[in-house]
Amino acid sequence: MASSEEELGKLRDGIDHIDNEVLRLLSERARLAHRVGTIKHGNIYRPEREAQVLKRIAETNPGPLPEAAVRTIFREVMSACLALEQPLRIAYFGPAGTFTESAAKKHFGSAPTFTPFLTIDDVFRAVESGQADYGVVPVENSTEGSVGRTLDLMLTSPLMICGEVNLRIHQNLMARATELSGVKRLYSHAQSLAQCHEWLNRNLAHVARVPVASNAEAARMAAQDPEACAIAGEAAARLYELNILAANIEDDPNNTTRFIALAGHDAGPSGNGQDKTSFVCSAQNKPGAVHDLLTPLKRHEVSMSRFESRPARGFGNSRWEYVFFIDIEGHRQDAKLAAALDDLRGCVGFLKELGSYPRASN
Repeated sequence: MASSEEELGKLRDGIDHIDNEVLRLLSERARLAHRVGTIKHGNIYRPEREAQVLKRIAETNPGPLPEAAVRTIFREVMSACLALEQPLRIAYFGPAGTFTESAAKKHFGSAPTFTPFLTIDDVFRAVESGQADYGVVPVENSTEGSVGRTLDLMLTSPLMICGEVNLRIHQNLMARATELSGVKRLYSHAQSLAQCHEWLNRNLAHVARVPVASNAEAARMAAQDPEACAIAGEAAARLYELNILAANIEDDPNNTTRFIALAGHDAGPSGNGQDKTSFVCSAQNKPGAVHDLLTPLKRHEVSMSRFESRPARGFGNSRWEYVFFIDIEGHRQDAKLAAALDDLRGCVGFLKELGSYPRASN
């Protein structure tokens, strides 16, 4: 026993020594980051630089900490260092406690000032007006498809995509109560109700389902209603002090939502084939127009990862006109990708580059 206590003391002394060294190195890193900001002036947030750092850290991670933990730690370090020089203002599709808030903090760290807005339109307006430096909104879900309002606004907004976040969506059933026996109502966003449809049919078929504006709003309402429960994320449960009665009730365990970061600029090349470019275009009204649209991508060996058609709401002359949202691998400054986009402009009725940005890590 004495030998174990002696070893434990030595281990703790070793940890204390390492903690002191970590703190010294963090302070030195902060001083260097501050110097970078002094030299650069203006906007010192560089999405491509952060992507390069996180990729390098993940590749050189010796363990035993998993890659996700290492990325989170270094994201927070970079976020705190940036805040010393240029505190960021982030607008996100709220209210507080939503998955969008979680995605915003996953992308920017916890140092910025985060402000929730009740509509996606308001997030766009906040960034366009300079009220916020960046905005975060959902753009598509792996099971429920695209967020139409985000796509519609990207068509006409001057904002560009400077980053993306993939967030695994875990839906949780929560309530003030500690059991479900007295529950009569279930609040949740319509998409979450759809994502948990089979689980609800098996376990809560008798409970009335009430769609609301957001999962955070559902949690807030459940916190005020002793006969209600809600479907939301862990952040909402913590915010409204609700008990999680069943975790991960989504029907698809791989359910993921993609979010985009918006700004008045996109990102520079991060290198090593880690970038993605998004654009929207319309096809000319003639036979084979869609084939002609895709031909330049094939000719220049550009890989396409997403292709989606959508009515051109508020754009164009015909109420039956469609536009195509396309994601391709690479940065728009890459030679072959730039050539493909130049060729595309000659065979489409309209083309708007939405931005190049580092591809999200899983």
